[in-house]
Amino acid sequence: MKIHLKKYILPLKHTFSISRESHDFQDSLIVSLSLNGHTGYGEATSNPYYKITVQSMMTEIESIRKEIENFHFTIPEEFHAFLCSKGLTNFAICALDLAAHDLYGKIKGKPLYELWDTNTDHYPTTNYTIGIAPIDEMVSKMTEMPWPIYKIKLGTDDDVAIVKKLREHTDAIFRIDANCAWTAKETIQNAPLLKDLGVEFLEQPLKADDWEGMELVTHHSVLPVIADESCIIEGDVEKCALHFNGINIKLTKCGGLTPALRMIKKGKELGLKVMVGCMTESTVGISAIAQLLPQLDYVDMDGALLLKEDIAQGVEIKADGQVVFPTLAGSGITMI
Repeated sequence: MKIHLKKYILPLKHTFSISRESHDFQDSLIVSLSLNGHTGYGEATSNPYYKITVQSMMTEIESIRKEIENFHFTIPEEFHAFLCSKGLTNFAICALDLAAHDLYGKIKGKPLYELWDTNTDHYPTTNYTIGIAPIDEMVSKMTEMPWPIYKIKLGTDDDVAIVKKLREHTDAIFRIDANCAWTAKETIQNAPLLKDLGVEFLEQPLKADDWEGMELVTHHSVLPVIADESCIIEGDVEKCALHFNGINIKLTKCGGLTPALRMIKKGKELGLKVMVGCMTESTVGISAIAQLLPQLDYVDMDGALLLKEDIAQGVEIKADGQVVFPTLAGSGITMI
């Protein structure tokens, strides 16, 4: 295989703020793997919370470039196992694993969802994320992007009041993501108020390691709670089943589609609702997530919708949330 790495700085339509950080650009690594006239593309974004930069990922991958190029590629699962044996971070593995899956599908001439024996007759609608901002700005973003489901980022001193104000401007379903900013007491108190305001579920209200607090929330919250920062790798799924109602799998955090497929299967076996989320990826990463849609209960794949300019073509998300799947095989990605 031939491998190519390229850094992109993706400009956002609006400043994106959550409880712990704000940014106007998203740094992203695009990996391409080429074999026998086919090229697959994968992506992983930088993330300060996990101390990952594009440069750190590129350094990791460059350290085993020759081994990658000499690897006898047959199926993505074997390639993923090889990458894990090299001690790479999951973010770097994700970019390579997504590229390998796209390449594999293109070699086989089928989209990944068909290779996984699923079809796109039914799939969940993605939410559209509204970051923390002054109320008028949050309302303006909703007006700019009318959508059936909004994920509202919270973690302020006036969270319930914010949701009340937003509810005055839309009948859409709300999902709340506090990004670890609440306590168990706040979560339990906020839940009935938010339920009355049309909130569907709460995502990661407590700190990732506050398992004692989540034990209280599990027994006393009137709203379902979905794990995000508490569910990073495959081994976290079983623990989350004791403390959450569902899991939000991030491809970048778990290491790509290969482990995500196993996490989806495990989550369902344990009776969890299963969601896959994005980390402000371009259409490269979003198109990979879209291949999983038939297997999911919820999805957060609005990353490319938050960008001023995209860098690829693949899955297209329409204004009503409908997904148009590409005719190209694999994840269906071509670079612009």
